[in-house]
Amino acid sequence: MNTITASLGHEFAVGAVANAVQGRGLTQPKAINPAIAAKQGDDADVLARIASGDKLAMKVLYARHHVQTYRFLLRLVGDEAHAEDLVSEVFFDVWRNAHQFQGNSRVSTWILAIARFKALSALRRRKDDELDEDQAAAIADTADDPEIAVQKKDRVAIMRQCLSHLSLVHREIIDLAYYQDKPINEVAEILGVPENTVKTRMFHARRRLSELLAQAGIDRTYQ
Repeated sequence: MNTITASLGHEFAVGAVANAVQGRGLTQPKAINPAIAAKQGDDADVLARIASGDKLAMKVLYARHHVQTYRFLLRLVGDEAHAEDLVSEVFFDVWRNAHQFQGNSRVSTWILAIARFKALSALRRRKDDELDEDQAAAIADTADDPEIAVQKKDRVAIMRQCLSHLSLVHREIIDLAYYQDKPINEVAEILGVPENTVKTRMFHARRRLSELLAQAGIDRTYQ
């Protein structure tokens, strides 16, 4: 995460976000120690302060959530630079729309819902990535190739490779449920689908990921 720590802070400070909110007086955010940020009140309180134009509160929320948001976006769009750009867009929307937060979910859930919308919109603009779930499932699994399996000795690299072969629908389910540790009801809220749909997608996503991991030589079951 050196890229996001070093360059995204600068991106947020002098890029699209800073330019877009000049009218409300948001100055360049400096790095904030997460330990300090944790003492500044809970997320809902911080967001309420943002809604009133509090610059420090914006810095605090950014410090708390930009890494999680970046990782979520990276798994969806698969490109570091693109994910960094989208993080800036997400937090610009947070600054601009903080007053619209209703408090019906956690702030982190609200932020990830914004991030997902940004990612899906970006993917729609990339015509060559417009694959539905059936098309994605039909792509040959390079993890089957023994030569590639040998090259991918690192388990983290293998997991990343397997995740990349999931459809977008299944990839985001795995990310939200396991990497973001979101409960079923919050996953449903982020995706805008019923909880039963989340459970069904999760079942198929786990099964498919287990198959890919087994093919890559990792005995791990997500059933």
